[in-house]
Amino acid sequence: MREEYDFSNAVKNPYAKYVKRQVTINLNADTVDYFKAMAKDCGIPYQTLINLYLTECAENKRRISLSWS
Repeated sequence: MREEYDFSNAVKNPYAKYVKRQVTINLNADTVDYFKAMAKDCGIPYQTLINLYLTECAENKRRISLSWS
């Protein structure tokens, strides 16, 4: 190994912004069951399906409308 490396011509990773971050989130059991059933029909993992849905919400800047009675 070299003692020093020259990174002056290095290029940033273009995929770095797509790296996933692991988080812990509490979801209702019914919600998880809903996505598991939908994922089974689609043939993809339910966590991937949840991620796809949340990504679509973020890209379209969807806003939730809450009203408390």
